[in-house]
Amino acid sequence: MTKRLTVLLVLLFLFSQSRSQNWDINLLTKINPQNPNAPVWIGLTNSAYPVTIGVQGGLMVYDYFKSDSTRGRIPWHIAEKLVVVVLTESMKYAINRQRPYTKYPDLVHPYDNTEAELSFPSAHTSLAFNTAATLSIRFHKWYITVPAYLWASGVGYSRLYLGEHYPSDVLAGAALGIGSAYLVDWIDKKLYKRTSRKKATLPQ
Repeated sequence: MTKRLTVLLVLLFLFSQSRSQNWDINLLTKINPQNPNAPVWIGLTNSAYPVTIGVQGGLMVYDYFKSDSTRGRIPWHIAEKLVVVVLTESMKYAINRQRPYTKYPDLVHPYDNTEAELSFPSAHTSLAFNTAATLSIRFHKWYITVPAYLWASGVGYSRLYLGEHYPSDVLAGAALGIGSAYLVDWIDKKLYKRTSRKKATLPQ
């Protein structure tokens, strides 16, 4: 799973850096207006971090009171977000891609040009899609999954509207967020099963 996620992210970056890079900036200029100040997109961008923290905090409280068996899995809530942050920041420094408004100052109009210069992948988008995927994995309810992914998609679109990222940055962020959620869930289940087996074999 980790290899597939890595390959997908590398392919997205290579595609965006190839001769077809024009699609990246051309699509961005169609979405990003000269004065990107619509409150809905600003609000969605600003919601990425607080909503992520709120959801993870809510899940920790939910697991704590649900049962003793789920209480032991609380550290995975923290580990999951650490995985996303570490992977995102590591890729940013490894790839070292400039923000679109830095490379194309005459074409891209940023809402905020004081953010960190590194662009690929989008941290806001990776956190948003990780949160949506986490809710989908945990509850398997359409009335939770659909709004969660709509919100995450809105966060991703807002990064384009506000001129902060290329489309490939947002796609990579979404892939990273979803992939890391399923990766942590897979590791959690493997370790949880192993712990359950050990408990079952203990002498009574």
